[in-house]
Parts: sequence; C-alpha cells; structure tokens
Amino acid sequence: MKTIITIQHTQSVHHTNGMVGSWTDWELTEKGIEQAKRIGEKLQAELGDRAKDFVLYSSDLIRAKQTAEQVGKALNLTPKLRTELRERNLGKCCGKSVQWLRENLERDEKTIDDKMFSDGESRRDEWNRLKPFFDEIMSNNEQNIIIVSHGDLLSVFNIMFLGLGVETLNTCEMHGAAGGVSIMLETDDGKRIIKKVSDMSYMN
Repeated sequence: MKTIITIQHTQSVHHTNGMVGSWTDWELTEKGIEQAKRIGEKLQAELGDRAKDFVLYSSDLIRAKQTAEQVGKALNLTPKLRTELRERNLGKCCGKSVQWLRENLERDEKTIDDKMFSDGESRRDEWNRLKPFFDEIMSNNEQNIIIVSHGDLLSVFNIMFLGLGVETLNTCEMHGAAGGVSIMLETDDGKRIIKKVSDMSYMN
C-alpha cells in the first residue's frame, strides 16, 4: 500500500496583497505559518509513530518550502525540494498584480495548450514538467509520501493520480484551496483511491 498526502501551501503574502503567485517567491504570512504548524501537529497526532516512515517533498518556492518546514518540524522530517513541484509559470506577469494580469492578458485559456502569456507555461507544459516526478514516486519503494505544492500544480497531480490523460483537464479538474490536505492510496494490486480532497480541517 502506498500512501500519498498532498498539502497545498498555506496563506501566502500574495493571497493578501493582490499580486500574482506563480514563480514569484512570496513568503507565508504570519497566519500562514500558524496554519502550517497546525497542519503538522494534526498530521503528527493522526500518524503517530508511522510519521517516521514518511518522505517529505516540497516545491522549492518559498511559500511551499516554509509550509513544508513547519510540517516537517512536527513530523521530524526534512523536506526534499523539487523544482518539478513549482506552481505553473505564468511568464511575464510574475511580479505583477492580478489586476495587471487581467489588463494585459495575451490569450484566454480555453484549452490545455493555451498560454495566458507567451513566455509562460500551458497546462500541458505543467503536466509534462510534473510527469517524471510523478512516475518516480509511483514506481519507487517509498510507501509513505507527503507532498507540499501549489493549487494549480496539485490540480494537475490529482488528475494524473486518477490515471486520466492530460486532455481531461480540458473538461474537468479537482482544485483545492490554500492549506487543503488530500490523502490518496494505491493498493498493492494497483487500485488508486482518494480518501480526502483539500480537507481544510487540518488548520483548525
């Protein structure tokens, strides 16, 4: 049995100041740090001694890294930083406001191949960036995995975990919220099960 717990990073500065997240390296707010601490504490209470058997992966962007560090403190785990887990790169609007994005949008995203900005990533690009990491963790000997990442990236991860193709993202997706915790299982015979999706109660 393989267990995968995904955590969407908690409240970041860009959630409060009207700026674009993407590859801009925003830190967590004080509230976000407290939220991450509570997630770690609740996971420790839930996992108990089993926590030591987990491997913790995180996006290297600061807001995810800080979330993973707080969770890791509670579970006595050190995050392994992976660039594949970064949020989708939106190109030239990084460092700009959400209002600027709306006013300067180059293309509406109607399909997974459309890019809001020509120097950014499409959803297919994001999928292709994530896929080697996904294949790695699904095929290796790590049976207990925690992943800290970002909203758009994790919505792609969810579809990938269900064994659906990238084109599925043209018609549906499973999107979470900041601080949401999802729990997924793969049984020994290869059946994939999602037990929780973006459970916000871990921050309570």
